[in-house]
Amino acid sequence: MAKHAALFDLDGVIIDSEGLYTEFWADMDRRFPTGVDDFAMKIKGSTLPRIYDAYFPDKKIQHEISAMLEDFEHKMQAEIYPGVCDMISALRSAGFSIAIVTSSNRQKMTRLLHRLPIIEQIVDTILTDADVANSKPHPEGYMKAAERLGCRPCDCVVFEDSFAGIEAGRRAGGKVVGVATTNRLEDISPLVDIAVRNTADVTSDDLLRLFV
Repeated sequence: MAKHAALFDLDGVIIDSEGLYTEFWADMDRRFPTGVDDFAMKIKGSTLPRIYDAYFPDKKIQHEISAMLEDFEHKMQAEIYPGVCDMISALRSAGFSIAIVTSSNRQKMTRLLHRLPIIEQIVDTILTDADVANSKPHPEGYMKAAERLGCRPCDCVVFEDSFAGIEAGRRAGGKVVGVATTNRLEDISPLVDIAVRNTADVTSDDLLRLFV
């Protein structure tokens, strides 16, 4: 029997933070106009270096944003979605290996894991922006996670809320669960194997049926 893995995005999938980040980046767009419609939504799933390279090339502006982002994330008190820890623990009991694949940087992850240590306790590995050269929708993060866990990408299920993340999971060759926390259920449903309103709504049996 093939070894299976569940690969989770972080914000909007495990922790309830996407709305906070949307507000933050909308404010940055007001302060330093990009001229991009729905800027705060379009960058979801992107690493900070990619956002800077594409939209804020000015180093002075990057420094200002970084300082505000540091303060924002230091004060942010986003919590884990209800039921998600139990759901991930159930997946592990059913034989799934677990990874988090996030566009967040290590500094943010260190703070988050200090405040919510249970996250590190229920996963096998965590990949941050420092582990990849290419931001989502590039599949590199999910392919590397599969490799770390000793799985083929085609035996993995990716949990994502953003369009860029969903595309990354697809391009990696995995099955995809779309979580409608950032985008509407009807918008993500045609793009994924399973669409749910909350990550905790999925069971191990639901995932195993994807490989039958």
